[in-house]
Amino acid sequence: MNSRTNAARLGIAMVLAAVSAVTLAQENPPPVQARSAHSEATPQIQIALLLDTSSSMSGLINQAKTQLWKIVNEFIPARRGGRRPELRVALFEYGNDGLPASEGHIRLITPLTDDLDKVSEELFALTTNGGREYCGQVIQAAMNRLDWSTSSEDLKLVFIAGNEPFTQGSVDYQKACRAAITKGIVVNTIFCGNQAEGERTKWKDGAVLADGEYLSIEQNRTVVHIAAPQDDEIARLGVEINNTYIPYGVHGAAGQSRQAAQDAQVASTGAGNTVQRAVTKGSANYSNQAWDLVDAVKDGVVKLADLKPEDLPEEMRSMTVDQRQAHVAEKTQQRTDLQNQIQTLNEQRKQFVAAKMKELAEESGQDTLDSAVIKVCRKQAAARHFEFE
Repeated sequence: MNSRTNAARLGIAMVLAAVSAVTLAQENPPPVQARSAHSEATPQIQIALLLDTSSSMSGLINQAKTQLWKIVNEFIPARRGGRRPELRVALFEYGNDGLPASEGHIRLITPLTDDLDKVSEELFALTTNGGREYCGQVIQAAMNRLDWSTSSEDLKLVFIAGNEPFTQGSVDYQKACRAAITKGIVVNTIFCGNQAEGERTKWKDGAVLADGEYLSIEQNRTVVHIAAPQDDEIARLGVEINNTYIPYGVHGAAGQSRQAAQDAQVASTGAGNTVQRAVTKGSANYSNQAWDLVDAVKDGVVKLADLKPEDLPEEMRSMTVDQRQAHVAEKTQQRTDLQNQIQTLNEQRKQFVAAKMKELAEESGQDTLDSAVIKVCRKQAAARHFEFE
């Protein structure tokens, strides 16, 4: 097995940047709107990340832990027909000898979900071992085991990253990739290593078969993090917004605990990642309707009058229905105000970072990471009639 730790680190950044719509707009965004109840007409963006967790991929996994929030943030301005899409992420690992050989050393970690804290929690729990990387089989598993939208208008993307030949395993990668595109699912491939080697080992071929893009990163490329003047205030607001969450029901305590745990986990990986997570919290893409009353009421999941006292936090159990509604409305307004502050600061931050990235590109004579993949994302989103405000 080839060891490409540096390339692996860059591979995941490329995966997640490619998934991202990148910083496509610099205008001030509209105020955060309440997340509406799901309907069949709601546009869908579905993304499956298939990550190689064999022994040489420690760098890949480390990057995945920190880059999840960038995926979400770059889709914040996405709209189709003026409507904000629902974003769901799924996670597979493959190539790990610690997983059953009978299942191809593959594991579905999370199905397509909008519970981003759960996805983050699972990423931090990943370890590497082994292994045998069966790309065709994991793509097939993603096709068969995930609840993909049946609409031809929705954006359905697979991103698979690794560094061994794409041809390994008993499942023909060509059949798996063709089967994906017949369902309208685009497969994009990232080879963590030399571009020519990725082409020789069929990573490019896999992408071409499923109308996707093949990307690779050389080992000497580096990922640049640029600190901005707005970072500290965005991070502070990201902590303050936690006070607007109201845990309820059987999942309330666990959900609130997971939120705090992921704040701490992400903070341990660097200030830049804390900022990205705070920006996610400042958007409608961060929804916790399964455990938070504010999101649950917005989405029409629960009615306050129907909740039993034992389903509520201690401070709400003696409240009348009118008092409950007033309390939730107050927290809703507080959150909306904080979200709008975060988004305004983030627009300023994006302009600052874009200018610095341009300077770096001019100095090095090379495109930045974002500019290298922006056409990929624009093309795939445009094919499904998505626009970016």
